[in-house]
Amino acid sequence: MRVNIPKLSLIGALVILSSSASGKNLSEAIENVDVSGTISYRYNDYESDKSAGKTENFYKAALNLSTKVNDDIKVSTRFLAEDFASNTGNEANKNVDVELSEANFTYLGSENLSVTVGKQAVVSPWTISRDSLGDENTGSGIYSVYTTDYVTFTGAYFNQTNFNTADISTWNGITGIDGSENFTMVGVTSSFAGLTLDVAYADLSDTFDTYTVGLAGSYDISGVNISPFARYTSLDLDNSSQDNSLWQLGLSASKGIFSVFAAYGETDKEGGKVSIDSSAKTNMDYAWRVTASNDADAAYTYIGGDVDVTKKVNLGLFYSNADYGSHSRADAKDLTNIFGQVKYKMSKNLVTYVRYGTLETKSEGTGMVGRLNIQYSF
Repeated sequence: MRVNIPKLSLIGALVILSSSASGKNLSEAIENVDVSGTISYRYNDYESDKSAGKTENFYKAALNLSTKVNDDIKVSTRFLAEDFASNTGNEANKNVDVELSEANFTYLGSENLSVTVGKQAVVSPWTISRDSLGDENTGSGIYSVYTTDYVTFTGAYFNQTNFNTADISTWNGITGIDGSENFTMVGVTSSFAGLTLDVAYADLSDTFDTYTVGLAGSYDISGVNISPFARYTSLDLDNSSQDNSLWQLGLSASKGIFSVFAAYGETDKEGGKVSIDSSAKTNMDYAWRVTASNDADAAYTYIGGDVDVTKKVNLGLFYSNADYGSHSRADAKDLTNIFGQVKYKMSKNLVTYVRYGTLETKSEGTGMVGRLNIQYSF
């Protein structure tokens, strides 16, 4: 296990730091180190009646270590070993390097306030801060959270990010992102009467500015838990006059062993670029092979349901569709994905699921898609 080396060395470094800074003895310092993480593996299989089949292997190990240096300061780190970009079934298997993803200090000495400084996850509605098997958006800077009884304020400034490798760096009309751009974000979240309202604004220097408004609720009606949500996001590129926006609304409901979900959204007729990562909250990524992209004049539909047949086994059936209008890019083709899923929760920290279904692309026919996913959390 290549992860053991950085894990042991980092624990040792944290122990020395904690012991020297606060005068704690070695055994006490070790007890105060929190260790968590995930280990995930995924196998994908694609077959199409008009193209050659393809298999892919994805895997990722994440290790989080944190400890309190003293009553006011906590130090945190995250190590990653991952490969989910190119390890396909027609290539030789390869090993991956371990990299330091986060290294930061958090001040907790003031009531209701936390301030994190250093290399850290970029937490915002436009980004993915951590993912058990996928890209993560990180940056170097400062992130603060202040909480009152009913309102939470967030603010962040990063003078470096890894957005040059994020989904947005490949979108049409966006060029020149190299990670040196300043990213600034402010947000407010408030909860009242079963509703949660969040408003946020962000700016990536010389690239774009954007805002988003979200509303979510949770209600219990005759034993049915109902959770509606809605969100509107607008993003203006600095070097373009086109409007980019995406509005969406949806509903999840559950009663006993049954759960259902539905969502619908549309992009602007000029553009649909509204997130840094395509799996972020401002985008729509609620199924498998259909995700809201940067396409203009597109409509997205998601419908699904599942049932707990036992305490460990869950069965689900899901439908998703992307309908691209006349203002979309020329190569955008309508997509329809229908798949079934069997999820097996062997224990609370070990979950496996298998998916199999069809992916229909207009002008390219119907293909079969399959997936095996295993995740262990600690």
